[in-house]
Amino acid sequence: MKLLVVYAFPFAMAMAAWLDLLTMKIPNRFVLVFAAAFFLAAFAVGMPAQQIAMHIAAGVAMLVVSFLLFIPGWIGGGDAKFFAATAMWLGWQPLFEYALVSSIFGGLLTLGILFARSHPLPAPLARQPWVSRLHDVDTGVPYGIAMAIAGLVIFGDSPWGAAIGL
Repeated sequence: MKLLVVYAFPFAMAMAAWLDLLTMKIPNRFVLVFAAAFFLAAFAVGMPAQQIAMHIAAGVAMLVVSFLLFIPGWIGGGDAKFFAATAMWLGWQPLFEYALVSSIFGGLLTLGILFARSHPLPAPLARQPWVSRLHDVDTGVPYGIAMAIAGLVIFGDSPWGAAIGL
């Protein structure tokens, strides 16, 4: 069962990044399955009920914070829900570090996309719908990529790292 933790979280991070890159969306279904997998993983490692409650509280708190960022359009709705689900997985302990690392990677990603958008796309890339969408100046930034990378960076320092021996 510990393999669920070892594979579920990194797989979810990679999948969210991939979905956001290709579609500029992180579907609700994906976030719900990811959040539900937390409970299976918590059971698998024997996480105490009080610790589960603290992880849920972290997720709910970050859902509120991330939706406050969604309202003015600073992040997308899928990004907000994905951030909250990831916060639930990580819990309070590494949450500030996760937010900081997400912001750093998000800033670098944004600068890279802005730079790319300031140059014309080569013809073969322009024919790819996802590349054209990403290159469009009226399109946002797939911030889920930055959050996913940050999640992978932080995972070993989270309570899960200790629970599975990372």
